[in-house]
Amino acid sequence: MWKLFRKTYTDEERETFEFLSEIKLFERLTEKEMHLFLPYMYTRNYKVNEAVFFRNDPSRALYLVKEGRVALSLDIEDKFEVLTNLKRGQHFGDNTLLLHSRRLYNAVVRSEKAVLIVLPQVSIYEIFEEHPAIKAKMMTSLAEQYNEYTRNLFRAYKATFGFFNLGQAYLNS
Repeated sequence: MWKLFRKTYTDEERETFEFLSEIKLFERLTEKEMHLFLPYMYTRNYKVNEAVFFRNDPSRALYLVKEGRVALSLDIEDKFEVLTNLKRGQHFGDNTLLLHSRRLYNAVVRSEKAVLIVLPQVSIYEIFEEHPAIKAKMMTSLAEQYNEYTRNLFRAYKATFGFFNLGQAYLNS
């Protein structure tokens, strides 16, 4: 009797849930919760060296890497320093979960092609307003991720002690 009223998902939806489960921001969500995002997700295809966004652009979407590689970099004067290269199952543009934020880095495709799943900020916040438990789960994942970024920053600082003034990171707090 219970199975009669249980939601069934298509193979394509199940494949998407499996993909989303690989992504830190979605790892705490149930299939039912993930399903709420599906109507808002769309696929974008990019070519090598194509910019997804630039530093200081408004943060208006979250990007999930389905295929290919994307480099995140900082532009310092006329040079670009690569922070990391992302691959399938990773996401970027996560500060879109914070209203009125701007991009902190550049995102440029480094593989011959990349397939990205795009989730607009307005859609994310629509779901958050209707489902505060989803917001809590995703914001917890975001906080854990930012904590890991901070831990890595401190580790890098210790390894190159004196190379830069870590106190400057807290001046505008």
